[in-house]
Amino acid sequence: MNAEPVWRKRFLNGLNRANGWFEALGFAWVAPLIKWAMGESRKEQAKILRQVLLVPMIGIAAFVLIWAALAPQVQTSLGTIPGPVQVVEQAGNLWQDHVREREKAAAFYERLDARNAKLIEQGQSDRVKHREYTGQPTYIDQIFTSLFTVGLGFFIATLIAVPLGIASGLSKTFNGAINPLIQIFKPVSPLAWLPIVTMVISATYANPMDWLPKSMITSAVTVTLCSLWPSLINTALGVASVDKDLMNVGRVLQLPTYKTITKLVLPSALPLIFTGLRLSLGVGWMVLIAAEMLAQNPGLGKFVWDEFQNGSSQSLARIMVAVLTIGIVGFMLDRLMFALQRAFTFSANR
Repeated sequence: MNAEPVWRKRFLNGLNRANGWFEALGFAWVAPLIKWAMGESRKEQAKILRQVLLVPMIGIAAFVLIWAALAPQVQTSLGTIPGPVQVVEQAGNLWQDHVREREKAAAFYERLDARNAKLIEQGQSDRVKHREYTGQPTYIDQIFTSLFTVGLGFFIATLIAVPLGIASGLSKTFNGAINPLIQIFKPVSPLAWLPIVTMVISATYANPMDWLPKSMITSAVTVTLCSLWPSLINTALGVASVDKDLMNVGRVLQLPTYKTITKLVLPSALPLIFTGLRLSLGVGWMVLIAAEMLAQNPGLGKFVWDEFQNGSSQSLARIMVAVLTIGIVGFMLDRLMFALQRAFTFSANR
């Protein structure tokens, strides 16, 4: 019997190490599929593939079939509910709209560059102008706008929630002082925060930067106010749950506070901190869509509202494209946070 080639052994070892990352990112089927294709214990790999790939695909296929069967039965003021075929068609149309808009932008900048080059040749450099293309944002542009906004709001929420959570977990006095505020503000709807945030931002952010308009700041701050609570609560719980013997060791060694936090508290509390961050990001993504719809701020929420107001025969299908996009993006954000959790914590399965 021939020995297994060295390259094959190294490849399989690397694949086994990467399998945890595939699972974290939602691609648990990749490693067993490659192993099955290589002839590596096919019966075992087929069993894994059936669980991580075939069963989810059957669930998705069943949902699509039920959707296709029931959608034509529901009549609305804009016609019947669109089925999967119509939604896929509109997704293609939205992509084509994006491509055409990018071609228009490229043509605009080509004409602008040609005009400026001609003026420079004629010695009229003072008449050279640089303008930004002012076409309508496409569906793809709005996706990235929403992603940037939720990222900004989540970043601000993390900067506030994690330090407060650490202080709350370390000090019973501080926890007693802040806990009533958490219980009061945690249930507040983003629809209640939005008018207050809008007025405060309008009053304090008088000279907005081009890349950071008031509407985006308003949405981001609303996301912050609604999404910081899961991170704060889970951080406090994680810090308070640190092994008391470990804390006693820090006292015996007379470690300064910052070293106690960075060397003892944070490594032990990271799994729960990341759980809070994952929850906060999910909450923030849901809040953002509602805030964009209500305040008519750029992003996916505004796209949904505009299509609803448009009332064309294609509007329902486009709204459903947006609904699926929101769900898929939310799933990807959660998987990204889970991958970071696996990278920075010892207890990845917690």
